Amino acid sequence: MKAFSDIANRGVGALATYEPGKPIEEVARELGIADPDSIVKLASNENALGTSPKAVAAMQGAAAEMYRYPDGGAYYFKQALATRLDLEPAQLLHVNGSNEALELLAHVFLGPGTNVVVAEYAFIVYRLIAASSRADVVSVPMKDFTHDLQGMLKAITPDTRVVFVSNPNNPTGTMVDGEQIDRFMDAVPDHVVTCFDEAYIELLPSGMQPDTLRYVREGRKVVVTRTFSKTFGLAGLRIGYVAAPAECISLLNKVRQPFNVNAMAMVAAIAALDDDDHVARTRGMVRDGLAYLEREFEAMELPYVPAVANFMLVETDAAPARLPGREVFEALQREGVIVRAMDGYGLPGYVRITVGTRRENERLVKALREVVGE
Repeated sequence: MKAFSDIANRGVGALATYEPGKPIEEVARELGIADPDSIVKLASNENALGTSPKAVAAMQGAAAEMYRYPDGGAYYFKQALATRLDLEPAQLLHVNGSNEALELLAHVFLGPGTNVVVAEYAFIVYRLIAASSRADVVSVPMKDFTHDLQGMLKAITPDTRVVFVSNPNNPTGTMVDGEQIDRFMDAVPDHVVTCFDEAYIELLPSGMQPDTLRYVREGRKVVVTRTFSKTFGLAGLRIGYVAAPAECISLLNKVRQPFNVNAMAMVAAIAALDDDDHVARTRGMVRDGLAYLEREFEAMELPYVPAVANFMLVETDAAPARLPGREVFEALQREGVIVRAMDGYGLPGYVRITVGTRRENERLVKALREVVGE
């Protein structure tokens, strides 16, 4: 009798499984912790301030309408985005978190005989979607944990279909600026789609945000993906969007599942777009949290990568700690603090730590001092 693996598509069995940050409830069960609220989760780059209050109010008002199917065309959602971003609705697509956008790109542009160009320590899902499409991955070393855009240009071949630029980058927390992007875009060959994955872009002050949307307005082969999971605090609803020239949006629409975004998510996202106060408070929390953690890591002599987003990459396998990241991850978990081990990214001597509230950050530092032996 044949096993499922015998009849599965070639290569599926060899795919790696994405390891998300552990939920609080799962850690509580594993460790026998009676009060899950005592656990601090700093593993998934969520907004420690929580959900946009305007989004919460909008969801409460819409709850009684959830017996109806959502608007499959997301008319009001796209109208709100178009006004906010100075784009046309035809240049926008609603997606189930920006991860779905990456999958749709793979369906449209990737297959056997093609390749994608990625940075060495960029978001691991780029590699997973390429592998699932049986496309090759060309990995380009980073410079100081930052995308080397000129190196990525040199890595492009006639078989390249997509170049992924995570900006700011997960998991390193670094970014490339507008000038570097302009030089890169001037040189990208015409047969390549450049995907700017901007999941964390709204965390940056507006003056720091590269204007990648202008390439969409110019009709360039650019796809910009964004999410409401991070800055707006809607991670549990899974909603994001794609901005791209209308022809590209039309192609992505052909492989999109109907009703891919639920009605509650769209209601919440439309309201969150206007919650400038929540965005400002979130940016302030991140700014202050990064400064605090930098001081504390320096005091502990723990090397870290200077970050612009709401997380930091910290080297644990360095003096004086000399501990593998997985070991630190497990030890912190026993202290009721969840961070993210980075061995899955080829960084076994690192952990990634999300910026939390001041109380959460202090709890992390106290636990980390105990783990590294201070």
